[in-house]
Amino acid sequence: MASRGVRPQPRGKPSGIPFNARFTDVAAEAGLRAPVIYGPPDRMDYIVESMGCGIAFFDYDNDGWLDVFVLSGTRRDGPVAGASNRLYKNNRDGTFTDVTRQAGLTRQAWAFGVTIGDYNNDGFEDIFITEWGQNVLYRNNGDGTFTDVTKEAGLASPGARWGTGCTWVDYDRDGRLDLFVSHYLVFDFQSIPPTGRDPDCNFKGIPVNCGPRGLKPERCSLYRNNGDGTFTDTTEKAGIALPGRGFGLTAVAADLQGSGWQDIYVACDSTPSLLFHNQQNGTFVERGLELGLAVNEDGNEQAGMGLAVGDFNTDGALDILKTHFAEDTAALYRNVGAAGFEDVTTVAGLAAETRYVSWGAGIQDFDNDGLPDIFWVTGSVFPEVEKLHPSFPHKTPRVLFRNLGGSRFEELFDAAGPAMAEVHASRGVAFGDFDNDGDIDILIMNINEPPSLLRNDVSGNNHWLKVRLIGVKSNRSAIGATVIATYGGRKQAQAVLAQSSYLSVNDRRLHFGLGAAKLADLEVHWPNGLRESIGTVAADRLVTIREGQGIARSEAMEPAARRGH
Repeated sequence: MASRGVRPQPRGKPSGIPFNARFTDVAAEAGLRAPVIYGPPDRMDYIVESMGCGIAFFDYDNDGWLDVFVLSGTRRDGPVAGASNRLYKNNRDGTFTDVTRQAGLTRQAWAFGVTIGDYNNDGFEDIFITEWGQNVLYRNNGDGTFTDVTKEAGLASPGARWGTGCTWVDYDRDGRLDLFVSHYLVFDFQSIPPTGRDPDCNFKGIPVNCGPRGLKPERCSLYRNNGDGTFTDTTEKAGIALPGRGFGLTAVAADLQGSGWQDIYVACDSTPSLLFHNQQNGTFVERGLELGLAVNEDGNEQAGMGLAVGDFNTDGALDILKTHFAEDTAALYRNVGAAGFEDVTTVAGLAAETRYVSWGAGIQDFDNDGLPDIFWVTGSVFPEVEKLHPSFPHKTPRVLFRNLGGSRFEELFDAAGPAMAEVHASRGVAFGDFDNDGDIDILIMNINEPPSLLRNDVSGNNHWLKVRLIGVKSNRSAIGATVIATYGGRKQAQAVLAQSSYLSVNDRRLHFGLGAAKLADLEVHWPNGLRESIGTVAADRLVTIREGQGIARSEAMEPAARRGH
């Protein structure tokens, strides 16, 4: 991973403006107590042990409440008791019940990424997981259980590969979700030396695990949905193989330039990131450098790990945030239309933070003021370094930048509650409203610890709106759709994504903070190209929009009744 020795820009004078969101880690009281096993607890001898995995918010049983899906790794001397992916059912009272075994999802492996979507359009969300070894597709049976259909779907690989980023994407607009998978590098425990065996594998003079530089990168893969429960590998035919290989991590699919067709963007570690531009004929061409998303404003590749897609400046276009290694800045790319994207990291104030290895990220409005904020988690990949260099600790805090308007941000420390300062070696993050109280909560994967669940409690009188889309001619999950909300003189775009953050999945319901506005106008750009206008929607509600039919349901949400209250 690349560390460029970047010095942080000076921090501006604090604005002093109150921040009306406060986060508390309620994971233990909510029942999320099982640790996520990922390699040895005190060292990381191989890169496969250091990368961690994603996490997901999704409603697997269609009861209107977000459930939690936690990926897990293992240890090379496994099997390890308790090391399994886990599904937690939302009890609607602020707690969860582990239903992994009943659901048929018990599995111990080196899991990395997850993407969730209704690939067979039966009304229930299915799960695809990438692993080092063999990826897996679980079909949701609609009765609380899942079935491993990897082989019958044609998605089993002949040998061990290291799958990382993955996303459902209807790239040909036929109403069926296709599957994109990025791969990190070629790995096995026999051919790659552990920590201390190769003198070239060091950080700050300390022997560390090797990679990714010096190891063999992998190419991405694309699978077309045949509509009968099977997939066909179209990697070569669609042009995905042409750009060559890179150290691919998180993948996002969205209509990034407003063409009505989904592009695919891959954060790459230590190699230029990839933007597969949809040519609207079943093929892609890689245009990352041309559109400003391959490298940073200095023309350097970075250690791209996590991706967030949102509209930080509320101009109605999708922007991108990419996280990187310590001694480097994150990269905030502003959408400038047909010309592509512009790196505005420094002018936005984000270059003030360069201390940590950064992972899962989001562009989310945490205080409902109508201006999306920026959040990411951190954690080292070299626990050995801390002993001699205390300024590079293994467990590190969360990062939160509050949106000040005018495309400027300021970093907050204690203003958002004690959960921001808690230290962990974190990786994946999911954003969603698990208690249905009208704000955005945060779910975090921590290596060799239980996950964190940061409950957001917003004060003040700001309003909000949630939008749930149901595709008809488009895929049922509406993955690839964009919603533009106009409110209070602002215009904010959000996309329905099947993966973002770091290898993770967010609440499918789009959440718009509206500030003082009590009404919003909506424009929906469906994945099949249809554009639908929905005027004058009341705030503080969840609206469900069915493709071509307008609002199917508008409801006030009933918050979870917390136990003991």
